[in-house]
Amino acid sequence: MSLVGDAVVDGLRVDRLDDMRPLALFDAPRVDYSLKRLEHYTGTPWSDTQPWILFTNYQRYVEEFVRWGVEMVETGVEGATLSCPGRIVIEKGEAKGAERALEAPWRKYQMPAYHLKTPNNDGITLVNIGVGPSNAKTITDHLAVLRPHCWLMIGHCGGLRHTQRIGDYVLAHAYLRRDKILDDRVPLEIPIPAIAEVQVALQQAAGSVVGGDKDDLRRRLRTGTVVSYADRNWELNYVQERQLLSQSRAIAVDMESACIATQGFRLRVPYGVLLCVSDKPAHGEIKLPGVADRFYDSAIGAHLRIGLETIALLKQNRDTLHSRKLRSFDEPAFR
Repeated sequence: MSLVGDAVVDGLRVDRLDDMRPLALFDAPRVDYSLKRLEHYTGTPWSDTQPWILFTNYQRYVEEFVRWGVEMVETGVEGATLSCPGRIVIEKGEAKGAERALEAPWRKYQMPAYHLKTPNNDGITLVNIGVGPSNAKTITDHLAVLRPHCWLMIGHCGGLRHTQRIGDYVLAHAYLRRDKILDDRVPLEIPIPAIAEVQVALQQAAGSVVGGDKDDLRRRLRTGTVVSYADRNWELNYVQERQLLSQSRAIAVDMESACIATQGFRLRVPYGVLLCVSDKPAHGEIKLPGVADRFYDSAIGAHLRIGLETIALLKQNRDTLHSRKLRSFDEPAFR
């Protein structure tokens, strides 16, 4: 373990006896360590992980993804398979593929993953990271060694503006980092920029799925700053937090988005965040059981489709995806 570290990716000086500079962001011990941890956390072989990654923290998104994935196996790309926790693999022609995939032993694993694998290794992985920025950091630390093309967060948030409605979307353009999970790796004074190519794709995908005219999309989709807390009960401290939220012009609050974006910036993986407003705690609209069920039934399918459509758009422009915004002054030779 003394050989495992992130000195290169964090821009720290690495003194070698031969005075040679590092060739890549991660060395062999770090890669080997992360590959083992990926299998432990996700319940799937690390080699099944695809280069396009969606993060969520709700099992209902997983269920939608599994149904879509099985459909793709049957009618989509020839030779595609769906890899599920517990090394369950769904192949074309299975009579009850969706049922078998949904019955995979995902509860045994902290962050279960599902991989729509394609023969050319250009499929999509969905990881249920659970709740909180610690999980988000843990899994992105390890996924980064596989050098994915992009990762996207599709989760829920609390809307902070009275004009927002339950089921509206929030496209994060900036992040107010109140989770403190990466403060020692990426100081707060360092800005986390939005990746233009990802932002454009997310907005285009939202327009395609939501439908209607531009005014309708403008009402449903709002861009701005997302605040991330480590404390799920942040609203109990709202009186103390209100001034900062107002000064930041924040439009939504969650727990994982800032970490996902900051890790993407730190680890040189293009990133994006599209959230769905599930409640408005500052305005007395909280998630009660009946309201929550109606929201989940109506919103999750469309939200997942936006994430999938975003990836389809990014695949068309993958050569320009790895933005110069992610490169430091002294990058190693290999990404």
